Amino acid sequence: MDVKITLNGKMITDSVDADMVLLDFCRKHNCYSVKRGCESGNCGLCTVLLDGKPILSCSTPVGRANGRRVDTLEGLQEEAKAFTRFFAAQGADQCGFCNPGYIVNIVALLRENPDPTDEEILEYLSGNLCRCTGYQSQLRSLRNYLNSKKEGAAMDLEANVYGEDVGKEWKHEGI
Repeated sequence: MDVKITLNGKMITDSVDADMVLLDFCRKHNCYSVKRGCESGNCGLCTVLLDGKPILSCSTPVGRANGRRVDTLEGLQEEAKAFTRFFAAQGADQCGFCNPGYIVNIVALLRENPDPTDEEILEYLSGNLCRCTGYQSQLRSLRNYLNSKKEGAAMDLEANVYGEDVGKEWKHEGI
């Protein structure tokens, strides 16, 4: 089967097996940020944007992306740069294996809703699994990033807790 996919802004034409999933297509074309995790659509490690919406590439047939735009972390680095600096500086990356899926979802969240509530953040990121943390560091770094932007202050990359988050625990069903 022949497919034409705009991958990170570059048109790719390829002949692929009809049963190939989008994850394998991305990795075949040097997008190694797309991770193979559970292969059942449950962990979020393989998250990419399909026409701007987050999807799980391990369970998406490559034919579904034919004629469409796919963005991986490789294509979103500039947009994610400010947030990822917070993520790293505040120790939210631990081993780093789950980072690409988180970051792709965060880019999608912030495009859709530049000022999300804590509940909206938790809902949007609920499909991303991390075995190294209790999710506190990822959620704290995103809230700190958003609060620092809102306050208009210079971005302090230290792991301080801003405003309403002082003493607050992040809780979400399933996390």
